Amino acid sequence: MAERMGASHEIGEALLRRQRWLFRWWHRVRDGTLSREQFICQVAHLRHGFKTTLDEAAALPIASDEQSPLAKTVRTCRRLLTVEPALWTFVSTIGVEPANNSAERALRAAVIWRKASFGAQSQRGSQFVVRVMTVTTSLKAQGRNILDFLALACLAARTGKEPPSLLPQQQY
Repeated sequence: MAERMGASHEIGEALLRRQRWLFRWWHRVRDGTLSREQFICQVAHLRHGFKTTLDEAAALPIASDEQSPLAKTVRTCRRLLTVEPALWTFVSTIGVEPANNSAERALRAAVIWRKASFGAQSQRGSQFVVRVMTVTTSLKAQGRNILDFLALACLAARTGKEPPSLLPQQQY
């Protein structure tokens, strides 16, 4: 948005200014120089301004088939508003990051595999690869044994029993 001209540029810059503050504060939370409680208080005001900017942009009139830069910005703001509460999950939920760096790292193995092997040659093969990569990545992140999980999954499929869960196992 900020790279577009006119009103789109202004909207994008307003959102970027808030994003810069947000990440400054987030880095302070991570390095211990800002408490999470202080962070939550600071973000509340920033979030209000962020949402106000999105609301104002989303309210701009555009035609349903309009393809101008402003129309693209308005549609993006409308989409962001539909998920706006989820954008702030990391603020109060410990362990949730504001960026997708861990997701990018998790996908790296799949991307390298696809490039090295030329991918799957069928829709079914592609689905298999996606599912196996999801399972292995999830299990690695949880420190669980992949071979044990796959063996249990195969056994469950053959015997009609409940398959093992990919959800993290609760530690009591």
